[in-house]
This record gives sequence, structure tokens and C-alpha cells, in this order.
Amino acid sequence: MTTAPAAPDTRQKEPANAVDRFFEITERGSTFGAEIRGGVVTFVTMAYIVILNPIILSTPDVAGNTLPGPAVAAATAFTAGVMTLLFALVSRLPFAFAAGLGINAFLAFSVVGTVTWPEAMALVVINGLVIVLLAATGLRKMIFDAVPVQLKLAITVGIGLFIAFIGFVNAGFVTATGNASPPVDLGTGGSVASIPTLLFVITLLIGGALIALRIKGAILIALAGGTVLGAIISAIWKVDGLGFDLSGGIVGVPDLSLLGAVDFSFDLGKVSIVALVMFVFTLVFSNFFDAMGTMTGLAKEADLADEKGDFPRIKSALIVEGVGAVVGGGTSSSSATVFVESGAGIGEGARTGFATAITGVLLLLTMFFTPLTSLVPSAVAASALVLVGAMMLAQIKNIDFSDFRVLLPVFLTVTVMPMTYSIANGIGAGFVSWVVVNAVSGKAKTIHPLLWIVAAGFVLFFARGPLEVAFGVA
Repeated sequence: MTTAPAAPDTRQKEPANAVDRFFEITERGSTFGAEIRGGVVTFVTMAYIVILNPIILSTPDVAGNTLPGPAVAAATAFTAGVMTLLFALVSRLPFAFAAGLGINAFLAFSVVGTVTWPEAMALVVINGLVIVLLAATGLRKMIFDAVPVQLKLAITVGIGLFIAFIGFVNAGFVTATGNASPPVDLGTGGSVASIPTLLFVITLLIGGALIALRIKGAILIALAGGTVLGAIISAIWKVDGLGFDLSGGIVGVPDLSLLGAVDFSFDLGKVSIVALVMFVFTLVFSNFFDAMGTMTGLAKEADLADEKGDFPRIKSALIVEGVGAVVGGGTSSSSATVFVESGAGIGEGARTGFATAITGVLLLLTMFFTPLTSLVPSAVAASALVLVGAMMLAQIKNIDFSDFRVLLPVFLTVTVMPMTYSIANGIGAGFVSWVVVNAVSGKAKTIHPLLWIVAAGFVLFFARGPLEVAFGVA
């Protein structure tokens, strides 16, 4: 006589302790071990931002002043750690925070050509306050749902190409010729056979191979390997800018001198109100859609989202994300937003804010190792920009190009950004063309009223020169 197999135990397991109950670890089918592993993996995959952010924010502002690299690195780690811990405790989701790529590029290559760094960071703070207000009132989600998904994806792709182009230029792989045609060239006279540029290529290919092999922390490993290789090359051939000096040690007290270095007293004699409004608008737009899209994707990856893409405590998550912009501006590290690299931790089993708390603590500890960030050669750091840009480009696979009403606005968004060195220009070109092409081709009823308002705002942005003269605000 055979015995029937016992029925599976479907009873809900009880939380092990108060921490388990608070973070809902058992409830979400996770364990402390999985959460710790996930938190560590997320940290490893995103730690490169502490090196990369100071490089992006190194552009001189309109007054010729620059942000000190070690201070930016320390502020980046501090802000990322604080915001990640805050998000862990408030929203209890497995999403980590750090300075957003794309937003920092917009500040460095568009905004500070018109205002100073303290004024630029004040604009980031204003942007954050606007986002908090929109999130608290529920308008943020309403606006997010109004914009066509194709344009949201196109913005991500365009920013990716823009960041990659900056990397190529910084590495000397692409150079300006000074001529009308062609305006750019490959390396020097069509050759990239210089040691710094070759180091860039080697680091890029190593990083690409590691990412293809799905190695955790691939970008960080590539940066470390490229830095060591640069030091070896410098020792053998005495190439300037590739070696490093460890006489100052690798651990130090973090330089937090940039905290609070914001200036809201904009000189309207040098920058118009129209320009300031459009800067804030573009910051809000970039911050707004990038974060919501990333959160939705991560929530789906963690199996925490419903069929509409909503996830637990979504309102509080969006409010905290807005606070990240306020804190990031206040520390001069650029807007802190949810990092897509959190997906690596989710892949390791992270499902709750406990993993996020682990990541946050590790980011805070990174502040004390920021002297290491000054050791990375610019050619090596440039490879990380290209790798990140390539990963952002992957979103293009989700766009259907069979309809020219979609193809043209997406094409303009993606190409205008790198070609004009402006994220704002690319977003504006995409939105205006979407509204015009769809309206003229008989699809006006499909355009959300909010999209008309946004497009009209960009028309004013593009025509701001004559308008500033007409209204005497130039």
C-alpha cells in the first residue's frame, strides 16, 4: 500500500523578528541572507558614480570656477548614502539612490555655461521642491501617464548617446577639427595611436567584455584595471597624467565643504528669467521621467508591481525621490535619484528596504575612501561614460518604428542631444515634433492636453532669444 504524498505547506511563515516585520522580508519571500547579498551587489555595481560624478561636474562655470573633485566625490557618497537609507526606511523597497547620470551632464554641459555652480545647484533644489509638490498632490503620476512611452524611452536613449559622445571627446577619441567640414575627426588626423587614447580603448573593451559576461561590478572593475594599467604604462614610458601618487594615503576625512554651497540670488543681468524657467523645466522633466521609469522597471523586476505598474508605497517613494533632488542640489553633487543598477541587487534576491539599507551604509563608508577617486586617469574614466551610454541605448529595442509619427520625434530626440550638446534641445525637439506631426496627420485627439502645454513651453524655449529682446529681459 502506497502513501499519498503530503500536501505542500501553504501556510504563511511568521516574521522572525521586528526588523523582519518592518521590512516585510518574510512576507515578500526573501531572507536576511538574500537581502544582505543583494545590498552588497547593488553597492558594487553603482560605486563607480563616486568616481564618475566629479569628472562630469568638473566643467568650469560661466565665471570660470570649478568644483573641487575630492569634495564632489565626498558629497556624492554622502548624499547617496543618506538618500538610500532614507528611502530604505520610508519606502522599504530595494532601490538605491545616487547622483543621476544625465542630470549631472545637463548641469555640466548646458546650465553652467550660463550660471555659476552655486546657482546651478540652487536650480536643482528648486527642481526637487517642484517634484516633491507634484508627487505629494498626485500630479506626478498623472503627467507621467500622459507622455507617450516612445518619448520617455527616446529621452533615455538620447542621454545615453550624449554621455557616450562626451566620453569619446574626453578620451581624445573624437576631436574638433576647427573646420566647417568636417567639424570633428577621429583622434589626431584620423589616428588614435596615442597612449591615453589606447588606454581608453583597452579599458572600454575590458569593461564591455565584463558586462557581456554579466560580472557584478563590471564598470568598477574596468575602472580599477584601467587605472592600474595606466600606472604601469606611466612607470615604463613616463606618460603624464597616467600614474598615481599614494603618498597622501587612501583613507581620509571626507571633504564636505560643498554642503550648503548654493546661491539663489541669480544675476538677472546675466541670465534671463525665461532661461532660468526653462532650465528648471528641463531638470524637472529629466528627473521626473527617468526616476519614474526606473522605479517602474525595477518594481517589475522584483515582482512588486501590479498589472498597471504600481508598486507598494508608490506615493512615498516618489516624494522621497524628489527630496533626493533637494539634498543633491544642497550638497552640490547633483540630483540624487533611483539607480537602475539596483537591478543587480534584485537579481541577487533583494526584495525589501533591508538590502537598500545595507547599500546605504556602504555608500556612507565610501566617503572615507574618496582620495582614491583622484587616481583614475581621465582617459580611463571616459570609458565608463561610453559603457553607461551603451547600456542606456539598449532601451531603443522597446520602441516600435513602424509609424513615422513615432520615428521622427524619437529620431530628433536621440540625435539632437549629442549634436547640440544639450539634453534640453533634444527633449524639446522630440516633444514639439510629436505634437505637430501627430496633429497635422489627423491624430490630434490622441495628444494629451498636458503634452500640448509642454510642447508650447519648448516653443518658447527655442524662441527665447527674440522674446527676451522683445520683453527686455535679455
